[in-house]
Amino acid sequence: MPKRLILAEKPSVARELARVLGCHRQAEGCLEGGDAIVTWALGHLVTLADPESYDEKYKRWRLEDLPMLPKEMRLSVIKETGKQFSLVSALLRRADVGEVIIATDAGREGELVARWILQKAGCRKPVRRLWISSQTDKAIKEGFARLRPGREYEPLYRAAQARAEADWLVGLNVTRALTCKHNAQLSAGRVQTPTLALIVRREEEILCFRPQEYWTLRAKLQGFSALFQDGKGQSRLSQRESAEALRSGLAGKRATVTELRREFRSVPPPAAYDLTELQRDANKKYGFSAKQTLAAMQSLYEIHKVVTYPRTDSRYIPQDVVPSLPERLRAVAVGQYRETAQAILRGKWSARYLVNDAKVTDHHAIIPTEEAANFTRLRREETQIYDLVVRRFLAVLSPPHEYDEVRVKLQIGGSFFHAKGKTERAAGWRAVYGNLSEEDESSEDDMRSQSLPPLSQGQSLQPMEIALVNGKTKPPARYTEAALLTAMENPPELAGLRRKEEYTVPPSLGTPATRADIIEKLFDCFYVERKGKELHPTAKGRQLIRIVPEELRSATLTAQWEQQLTEIARGKRPAQGFMEEIRRYAAQLTAGVIASAASYAHENLTHERCPECGKNLLDVNGKKGRMLVCQDRECGYRKSLAIVTNARCPDCHKKLELRGEGEKRIFSCVCGFREKLSDFEKRREATGAGRHDTEKFLERQKQKEEKRTTLGDLLRRED
Repeated sequence: MPKRLILAEKPSVARELARVLGCHRQAEGCLEGGDAIVTWALGHLVTLADPESYDEKYKRWRLEDLPMLPKEMRLSVIKETGKQFSLVSALLRRADVGEVIIATDAGREGELVARWILQKAGCRKPVRRLWISSQTDKAIKEGFARLRPGREYEPLYRAAQARAEADWLVGLNVTRALTCKHNAQLSAGRVQTPTLALIVRREEEILCFRPQEYWTLRAKLQGFSALFQDGKGQSRLSQRESAEALRSGLAGKRATVTELRREFRSVPPPAAYDLTELQRDANKKYGFSAKQTLAAMQSLYEIHKVVTYPRTDSRYIPQDVVPSLPERLRAVAVGQYRETAQAILRGKWSARYLVNDAKVTDHHAIIPTEEAANFTRLRREETQIYDLVVRRFLAVLSPPHEYDEVRVKLQIGGSFFHAKGKTERAAGWRAVYGNLSEEDESSEDDMRSQSLPPLSQGQSLQPMEIALVNGKTKPPARYTEAALLTAMENPPELAGLRRKEEYTVPPSLGTPATRADIIEKLFDCFYVERKGKELHPTAKGRQLIRIVPEELRSATLTAQWEQQLTEIARGKRPAQGFMEEIRRYAAQLTAGVIASAASYAHENLTHERCPECGKNLLDVNGKKGRMLVCQDRECGYRKSLAIVTNARCPDCHKKLELRGEGEKRIFSCVCGFREKLSDFEKRREATGAGRHDTEKFLERQKQKEEKRTTLGDLLRRED
């Protein structure tokens, strides 16, 4: 009887599939049982071939050899995972294997992982597709009961392949051109570069900003305060003298309520999470990077099976998922969520804010599964992310938040003051968050809501004080990761494109599945550094944006490409025309870099010499701390100066830096705290954290330092 070979993306997923399918017999590179064999990739086993595989001359980086435009793109086996590819390839050739079931991640990149393996192995056997949104036993069984023909996902594969080839042609050509032209480790990409441009432009806006001083008047009355507004609704006065004269003229005068308006407001719950919105909230609340959030979500999805597929851009669920909601509510009805979940189950709950078939793409919104979480097995970061998902799920199934908004207009002398407040009728979905600020009114408007005492039309009040308030206009805020994710999802320069009907998907930079890696790449290339929560462009990043071709800085082009890739995935556009356009564009960009008169200069050059090539080292602020990096792109030497650790300062509780080498290493804090490593270990042992933990941490850091990163390592996929 023919067997079916099931190809998963990771060993952990393969083990779960094998357990559910009863494949318990372990062999090298697979698990077998009955009529099924389950094997796995290790992420990508196959990738696009390096330039030198097309021509030996590409081993050397030279301007005269550019652009590199192979007629047909080749595939190569990734050296580090070559053994697993050989095992999978042998399984594909087994005579008793009758069909292949693709069980990689249900998305564009997952499709590419599997199809490239099949193509490189020369497999021609029938293919079916497992497409599921959660890893629970129930979802796996249901998924295998409704496997789809592989041909239905051919357009998705063609889109994934086109994306990968486009990034190779544009990224490698422009990167080689920039690097050779300026003799520096420089890289560019269709998504990476416009994302960096957002950060650089914001920095330029801040540097050019000139604060303007202003004054306004605030009347303090019994139980509330009101703000001055002129006839045009403006509160700010540009001249101090005018403000002081106005205040003097109002001294001792009573206030009369001239207008009192009460309006009922109903605020619906926020939509369920997609990945980008979840990454934003995790950054705001916990300071997590986009990559940290995605890693925690992948663990909650694959290992703990308590949330649905994370790499989604949808914030709704289809109608056919609604019958499973009571079971999902029962699964989360534990601990701090018990009362709310049970109240929803007892009441006449509605999924109207959660269901929208028209807005569901490949996967629905992130929601809890029918599996109850075992909190003793979750790491702290996983617990925090799970908390966000569960609370949002409970909120979206809760009724609207209802309140009365009260607006008051007062006359003092000949001037008018305004106040607003609200009286809550029903907490609704906001009760899910209690005192946690989910939708805080963080408006910069001076007219903030407040609790107002009972007031009536024509009522006379005596102001307790009329205060002169001084302020200054503020520059735009630097990007945090949360704000950058928002800007990537809705780039300001694409506002006009979003209104055009031909854009079936909102124009954006990257996809929810790729934005975390794009941001990480900016750190890896030393284009951006983090100071607190803020992202600052480095001198290298600012210079790169100045010297790259203007078209590559713009979000417009990559948004148009993403639109075309979406149409390819939906079978509405052939990939061939898209790739012809990409080839022309890659050649055009490369020629522009070569002909450019722009120059590049290292602004962080030190006097310390590289021990391997003798060139001066660069002082850079990496994601994990300061390091010295060789300026020679082929050398790749790097040396750590200070590592940002997870150890906390006993005085100010900020993260400590580990500086120095060997026995002289010390922990250092910005507040001035210093402590020898040996003393730190003794203190940790005394508080119960053992020396073993410290040694493990230091060993991990050592391994990272010893792994030297060349420019080629930085040219990872953008999707």
